[in-house]
Amino acid sequence: MKDLKPADIVAELDKYIIGQHAAKRSVAIALRNRWRRRQVPDSLKDEIAPKNIILIGPTGVGKTEIARRLSRLSDSPFSKVEASKFTEVGYVGRDVESMVRDLVELTVNAVRSAQQEAVKEKAWRIAEERMLDLLLPKADHNRPDAAGEGGLEVVTTSADTASSTREKLRKMLQAGKLDSRYVDLDVADRSMPMVEIFSNVGMEEMGINFKDMLGPLMPKNTRRRKIKVPEAMTTMAAEEAQNLVDMEAVIQEAVNRVEQAGIIFLDEIDKIAGNGKGHGPDVSREGVQRDLLPIVEGSTVNTKYGPVKTDHILFIASGAFHTIKPADLIPELQGRFPIRVTLDALTRKDFFRILTEPKNALLLQYIALLKTEGVELVFSDDAVAQIAEIAEEVNVRTENIGARRLHTLMERLLEDILFEAPDVQDARLTVDAAYVADKLKAIKDDEDLSRYIL
Repeated sequence: MKDLKPADIVAELDKYIIGQHAAKRSVAIALRNRWRRRQVPDSLKDEIAPKNIILIGPTGVGKTEIARRLSRLSDSPFSKVEASKFTEVGYVGRDVESMVRDLVELTVNAVRSAQQEAVKEKAWRIAEERMLDLLLPKADHNRPDAAGEGGLEVVTTSADTASSTREKLRKMLQAGKLDSRYVDLDVADRSMPMVEIFSNVGMEEMGINFKDMLGPLMPKNTRRRKIKVPEAMTTMAAEEAQNLVDMEAVIQEAVNRVEQAGIIFLDEIDKIAGNGKGHGPDVSREGVQRDLLPIVEGSTVNTKYGPVKTDHILFIASGAFHTIKPADLIPELQGRFPIRVTLDALTRKDFFRILTEPKNALLLQYIALLKTEGVELVFSDDAVAQIAEIAEEVNVRTENIGARRLHTLMERLLEDILFEAPDVQDARLTVDAAYVADKLKAIKDDEDLSRYIL
């Protein structure tokens, strides 16, 4: 992060997200401030709270993508949740604390995977020794014929022979000459009895993980399988990698990363804003806001990995806010989201750029897919312009679902090509404006039909 200035963060986001410059600036500043906070004296460090953000804009304009790319850019623990999943006690739903537990679980898995990758070579070497033990069982020197008179000379000769054979087998194993051989291996049986509790609260609210609690008490089920050498090597290497990783250190690092660099993206926060009627579902919505408040402003959440403080987790909320406004949230929660950014609705020009400019542009995805069939797909500029124009028109006339409209249009446009691609003789196909008009004009012109199809 030291080398990642706000301008660099915006430039990186520009590679994947078109427009929305104000939102990119806000999240870039918030991310940089996290690095700045770590550099200040310890006496002041705990006093600097993260500046949480509300992204306001219609669906499909890039709110979620901005938050997701931001977490990847900074390698921060990231979790996306829908606020509408949470309800207060009495209404079926999840406890708000579960989003912190989910973030910790994801981070523990990520840190464990990274550490297992770091010891991969060592684990492979240990697995190789185990495999050689399977292929060449150690000689039993307690047998009557294992020792001669005095015993020393015979044992030494046997050891030398075994060592020589073992090295030959090692070279054959590394060269892949034993890949067709089978070995008997004890593999952990993954099938476990399922325990389900039917209740209006989820398992996470109970604070009990039955699998972890009963695991040490129950014998490990293993079954012997006859498998080929490469599969056995992979299985043993994975087991050894798990044994080499210190889980206490993994949990400590994961919890620290969540507390200092975690990002929780709260989508659809407008769905938990009541309209002031004060009964029925509105009571639950306001209850969710009050439950969210201590998490956002900083509290301690108990997880199966220990207590986790939320004081410095960055919360990025988003919502369309069509019928309500951020001011309809309870005042305490509003105060915890000091930065508010409005994202622009996408125009025809934006759609054109979305189709062509990003690293993962939609047109590039379809070109790559058809390349696997040996078909070269080419889009003319006027075809791309016409797709962008139709996307804008349909969004205006029906529901505005932003850039997601392009996915629907592209699937409809290329349906025949994708279906017939394996049998196409001509290795080069060009999509021009005439082809776009032929495939989409009838649907576009018929408003009722476009509501169902596009």
